[in-house]
Amino acid sequence: MIVATAGHVDHGKTLLIRALTGVDADRLPEEKKRGLTIDLGFAYLRLGQGPTIGFIDVPGHERFIRNMLCGVAGIDFVLLVIAADDGPMPQTREHLAIVDLLGVPAGAIVLTKVDRVIPERLDEVSEEIRALIAGTTLAGAPVFPLSALTGEGIDTLKNYLERIARGFRSRDTSGNFRLAVDRCFTLTGAGMVVTGTAVSGTLAVGAHVRALLADLRARVRSLHAQNAQSEIGRAGERCALNLAGPELKGAPIARGDWIVAGEVPAPVRKIDARLRVLKGERRPLAHWAPVHVHLGAMDVTGRAAMLEAPAIAPGDSGLVQLVLDRPIGALHGDRFIVRDQSSRRTIGGGRVIDIFPPRRGRAKPERLAWLSAMEGEAHEAALASLLDQASGGLNLSRFCANRNLTADEAASLFGHVSMHTVATDSGLLGFSRSHWDGHRIAVLDALEAWHKRAPQSPGAPEDRVLDGSGTRLARQALAAIVAELVREGAIARSDASVRLPSHKPAFSGAEAVLWQKIAPLLRSTARLPPLVREIAQAIGERPETTEAALQSASRYGLVFRVSPNRFLLPANARSYAEMAQELARRSADGRFAAAAFRDRSGIGRNLAIEVLEFFDRVKFTRRIGNAREILKPAEEAFAGDQTPPPG
Repeated sequence: MIVATAGHVDHGKTLLIRALTGVDADRLPEEKKRGLTIDLGFAYLRLGQGPTIGFIDVPGHERFIRNMLCGVAGIDFVLLVIAADDGPMPQTREHLAIVDLLGVPAGAIVLTKVDRVIPERLDEVSEEIRALIAGTTLAGAPVFPLSALTGEGIDTLKNYLERIARGFRSRDTSGNFRLAVDRCFTLTGAGMVVTGTAVSGTLAVGAHVRALLADLRARVRSLHAQNAQSEIGRAGERCALNLAGPELKGAPIARGDWIVAGEVPAPVRKIDARLRVLKGERRPLAHWAPVHVHLGAMDVTGRAAMLEAPAIAPGDSGLVQLVLDRPIGALHGDRFIVRDQSSRRTIGGGRVIDIFPPRRGRAKPERLAWLSAMEGEAHEAALASLLDQASGGLNLSRFCANRNLTADEAASLFGHVSMHTVATDSGLLGFSRSHWDGHRIAVLDALEAWHKRAPQSPGAPEDRVLDGSGTRLARQALAAIVAELVREGAIARSDASVRLPSHKPAFSGAEAVLWQKIAPLLRSTARLPPLVREIAQAIGERPETTEAALQSASRYGLVFRVSPNRFLLPANARSYAEMAQELARRSADGRFAAAAFRDRSGIGRNLAIEVLEFFDRVKFTRRIGNAREILKPAEEAFAGDQTPPPG
């Protein structure tokens, strides 16, 4: 359990931690000299064989509120410290507002310096405190009167904290590991050490990590969790990581960075979020207002763009887009604080919804509905709702990245939600069953309309079948729907075109008669298909006339034009495709070289290259360097009937 202090300057936060742990959290020489906490201090209380409580001592002076915000990010429990003689003061109220905005789940009120006041004053300030915390996350929190100087009441508070810690439910450790860096230093003989609060996931010694903002990679040489050497660090623990790696020499890792493991998204400059403005603000927060944003241990300037209304009134909340001057690490669910342009007062705070806002249309109704669905904490409910909205498919890769899901967590989630998935260039797309079925119907309707417009055409080009229909789909999604309909026999594929099975365009006239001479020749020379001029010579026709007949036959799916001078029967194209597929399946990386295909097919280098380039054009293969990979099964790429239509 991680506990942070909060409260006004000189109300006894550091002395309280010393009384509880025996550790003076003021570590800087200037802090000793001035008797004032300037930066974060840390101390630990080991509960026998039980858990360890980690304490974070934060500055109370208004000039060091930035450091205070670094300390309260990701804590489990807060001790709001109020001096009995002063009572609630300006930083008491601001710290309480910050704790409330960050959603700190639990805490207690510590009434210090009781040795300086009479009993009547205690009653009076206790009443002030009850009124102060009403309506916040600390409403109803217990109050502990004590004196850290005399020791009065310290044991009572310590016993209470021990009881809370022993019954404390460990934080959920799902997601990729993220640690908000609040210190980075070098130790002689050890090297670089970064410390901070782990907010998600787990990390083991030996793991490879990244400094997100510095864009550096390193290995975890050793690890301390809750001030003890450990093999594993978990969400909810204070961790110190000893990092090693060649990229760390002169590394600019600093407070505000994140140490991450796994597929954590890159830093971002635009964040869609819900923001609540404090009730005590004198005026609404207007569109494009300059702000300071504090998230994790980072603070950055930027602007707040209103998405629902021109402004957010004091005490209200609304959807905003934070447009930042520098990139920061952020994910769905992260809490943040917003302060004014001069960073003198806290304006409000909120919770990140989406780190992948669209380039345009950030305030359109459909985008606001999308954010409303994404806002929910439950992954399954949010995914199902977003799938219902996304007729063109939901980018599942971004959904999982935004919500910090590991690959295993994503796979488990997908298994609980009914949907179709398609791999695309921009990531994995998900379609609800109803949207998928609607797109299937759209393809069939579009083909019917195509046949009415062009009855002599053998079919519509596969990648243009939805042109003019008003339905827009990613290329790979359309290909997947077409392939599914082909497998079911709902449509037929011929070359690169598709048609309804009932559509039979007539292949007639002189070219059809000529085809009757060409087809037997192609079948008899299937292994090494002849050139156009060789076919013309064999059947006693001019090359131009022969080429025209072959070109017409290709439009009906009877042959494929592999190159300007060569045509290939569909059965032979599929045979070659199956050879390529077999080569890819046998290779370690799923790829094959042109030389391997030449040797396997036995058709010579020139024809092998022509066939492979044809495979690339019809999206059966994709060239990567000097090798190729298979994009779809051979039976799918070269499915369809291969018999001549009636003349």
